[in-house]
Amino acid sequence: MREIGRRSFLTAAGALATTGAIATPTYATGHARDAATATEYVDVQLLNITDLHGYLQAAPGGNSVITGAGGRRYTVGGVPYLAAHLNALRAGHTNSVFFAPGDLFSGWEFDTASLADEPTIEALNAMGLDFASAGNHEFDKSARYLTTHMTGGQSYPVVGRDDAFKDSTGRRFKGADFPYYSANVTHAGTGKTVLPPYNIVHVDAGGGRTLPIGFIHLTAIGTESFPGSYQPGLRTLDELETANRCAAELKAKGVGALVLSMHDGAVAGSDFNSGTNPSGPAYELALRVSPDIDAIVTGHWHCAFSMMLPDPSGRPRPFVEAGCYGQLINEITLRLDRTTGEVVRELTTTTNHPNTRDITPDPVLREIADYWAGYGTRRAATPLATQTASFTRTRKSTGESTMGNLVADWALWAGQQPLDPMADPGGPANTPADLALIAVAPRQGQAIIAADLAHDGADGTVTFGAAWNAVGFGDPIMTVTVTGRQLHDALEEQWAPASGGTLGFAPLAVSGNVRYTFDATGPVGKRVDPAEVFIDGRPLDEKRAYRLAAPSYTLINQDGFSAFLGFTEPVRHTRDFESFVAFVRQRKRLTPAATDRVRVKNATAPGARTGTVTESPRLLLADGTEVPRPEAALRTARTGGPEGQRGGFRVPC
Repeated sequence: MREIGRRSFLTAAGALATTGAIATPTYATGHARDAATATEYVDVQLLNITDLHGYLQAAPGGNSVITGAGGRRYTVGGVPYLAAHLNALRAGHTNSVFFAPGDLFSGWEFDTASLADEPTIEALNAMGLDFASAGNHEFDKSARYLTTHMTGGQSYPVVGRDDAFKDSTGRRFKGADFPYYSANVTHAGTGKTVLPPYNIVHVDAGGGRTLPIGFIHLTAIGTESFPGSYQPGLRTLDELETANRCAAELKAKGVGALVLSMHDGAVAGSDFNSGTNPSGPAYELALRVSPDIDAIVTGHWHCAFSMMLPDPSGRPRPFVEAGCYGQLINEITLRLDRTTGEVVRELTTTTNHPNTRDITPDPVLREIADYWAGYGTRRAATPLATQTASFTRTRKSTGESTMGNLVADWALWAGQQPLDPMADPGGPANTPADLALIAVAPRQGQAIIAADLAHDGADGTVTFGAAWNAVGFGDPIMTVTVTGRQLHDALEEQWAPASGGTLGFAPLAVSGNVRYTFDATGPVGKRVDPAEVFIDGRPLDEKRAYRLAAPSYTLINQDGFSAFLGFTEPVRHTRDFESFVAFVRQRKRLTPAATDRVRVKNATAPGARTGTVTESPRLLLADGTEVPRPEAALRTARTGGPEGQRGGFRVPC
């Protein structure tokens, strides 16, 4: 340990008392506890939030209450309160940096998601965000969308309908006032990084001098294959190797202080301001990544902790995560040696501050949040089309429903559209889909269909809000190449043995150009004769290649259909709820199709079984409230931790 020596500290006792009222700092050593500032060092305040996901008004559901030391509970959330807390925390600090390790936009709050996530950017601009790491959800549309629209302000294709909405000041969207970074997201074709890998902030050291702090940025490994950010043209590099390389480069540039901001996380207990039994990829990296890195700020897992971990040389450094949905603000205090610019690790502190709603909200952010809430309400009421009758999820014994058929027809339409103007260049040719399949009651996870499209009893108006909320998670429709054998196997996978010797049935809705028959007496795996599957009136050819349109998560076996694995030539289309709205708008008039796409034979024969559909239970938070539906679509933990369940832990995507 570095010798601190005997010296006098200038202590801001009042500031410490205020902090202690809502949060307990974590200290690298007892020396840090003795002082708030030390005159011979340069104090730097690092403030960060993560995984806001566009929740401007409040954190959703049970996420609005968090637990701190001693089981104390806090009601949290909302950018008006977040801004007020930020203002209080920044007060009196010469050097304060506000940043975020990703997933700030591209969430599921209607008021922001339906308005191209532009409300979130206006709010972050107003709060003075300095920079951000790109999370996986920042790539939910495309890398081009992130760089040209969200940061550059370019609009497409219809101003005021698809994007470029007027903000709370009456001006069209101009893009973020802050830059995005990522050291490990690259273009697959060239290997070049999509964004700059790191940035350097110079802080005031007094006497006209400044000292540099380097910030290295990482995006969750595998982002390009997550359901929402499935991007065939991107790749993610190894996190440890990338961070170490960037640290060495920054040290070679003479940067003495380094911070790692990474959109990958960990779990470390239930107290948001401590850390117990940590685990997860960010934790494993924190134990091994270069000792030149002085603090590690994480996100992605929607967890909350604030702790010190030893680096590979045994010196403590902060390891933190600030929850999600605007629950917390993490504050790290670094003290830099005035001569070398290096961090005096023994004096480092870290604290998670709850974004409580018991203070006066910031008036500017209150106005912004309320403006967009009103805009969202008006947008939801906008007419898109008319319908002649209700579309419902009520299924026949064959698994068909009018809503299922409508959604399958939409998926085929989506898979035959030209690519979005903001789609990334390169990749396989956009060959139109031959057919579409939709899991209407998946064996695992939530169905893409969230609601019926009920006739309004008057003129049959279908509003924007009704269409948006009926279908989707924010994941794309993909077109991929599969064999006829894979299609047949997927149809067979609808049936599987269930508990108590019963037969489980997870029906797939098929597009209107598909007809097939299944045998109610057939054993699992032999219920569908390929000769009785027809696509555009022609029998299924098991050796032929077909272009299939389906949601990304279905194709990567997150609905329980493994037959599609091994698909080739993936092409990404528009996100589901946006695409479904466009489909309804183009159709103008919707009429339920006959439910005659699936037929059953031997239905009354001895031993006939159609199968029993078991709806996946809604995932619940620890307090019993329901997980926000699109987040529940993550279904299972991808890396570590138990599957989603009441009181359990899920790895967010």
